[in-house]
Amino acid sequence: MTQHMQDLIGEILRLQSELEAEIDKRREAFGWRLRERFVEFEDGIAAEHRRLRTSVRHFLAESSLASILTSPLIYSLIVPIALLDLWANLYQQVCFRAYGIPRVRRADHVVFDRARLAYLNWIEAANCLYCSYANGVVAFVREIASRTEQYWCPIKHALRTTDPHRRYLGFLEYGDADGYRTRLEELRNLLREEVTPAPGEGATPKP
Repeated sequence: MTQHMQDLIGEILRLQSELEAEIDKRREAFGWRLRERFVEFEDGIAAEHRRLRTSVRHFLAESSLASILTSPLIYSLIVPIALLDLWANLYQQVCFRAYGIPRVRRADHVVFDRARLAYLNWIEAANCLYCSYANGVVAFVREIASRTEQYWCPIKHALRTTDPHRRYLGFLEYGDADGYRTRLEELRNLLREEVTPAPGEGATPKP
């Protein structure tokens, strides 16, 4: 990897931190803050949220027939998602221990907090729980897969990929045979040396 590429990666990481700071400012604008992973709203805001909650009867009356008819199919995905969740976690608990790779903290990806919002009725809250679980499991499995890829095949594709995972930028260039033979163990060691972040923080792989 060239110095210019490393500088670009550093700039991307800097911008990500800047974006997080802006997100924190937006949190203050909506009157809430995080305290030990629990959300606290300012006085009066929770009451206003309850006032804006739509009743289940009104919610169902405004729902399209297509939404109601397809909901069983949507929720049936909970079965393969739960199996994926279980199997991926079993895989990392066994294999990552064997390889010396830090295990992925599931709680950093599978987060349940939106269902507690007072302006959601119980159907909307259930939908949020389902989406949080499904997307959280996908993110959890993606991080497990990215660590596996860095260990076994840290090579970029020749073709452009859409939204590659965060480790991909540090992979070896396509066709760099010498780099693969000489740097594979280095990339594995960088992976082993990663420190598991505190809850709510993300580990940053070294470029």
